[in-house]
Amino acid sequence: MARNIEDKIREWSPGRQKAVAARAAELIEEELTLRELRRARKLTQVEVAKKLGISQDSVSRLEQRSDILLSTLRKTVGAMGGKLSLVAEFPDRAPVVLAGLADEAPPNKPRRQKDAA
Repeated sequence: MARNIEDKIREWSPGRQKAVAARAAELIEEELTLRELRRARKLTQVEVAKKLGISQDSVSRLEQRSDILLSTLRKTVGAMGGKLSLVAEFPDRAPVVLAGLADEAPPNKPRRQKDAA
């Protein structure tokens, strides 16, 4: 007789079931759409629209987009009370936080002087 995953989970101890459920919730929270993020922050589209100086309809359209400018995303996250960071991940090294791409103003880095010939 075939068993499904629910049958297997019921065999686990209550402690293990609780730990797995908690970890699943953590993983789900790590990836949200803009709409889900706004709702998790307990904000309405109207509230975000007022902070951004746009219409509620514009917020609705923004939440439905699959492609968005980084500056728009930064402003939207800022209107929700957050700060946007971009992280590049590679298989052969630790994650790298990209600077200057999502910032309002790029950081001032000293420029290298060219070698005098």
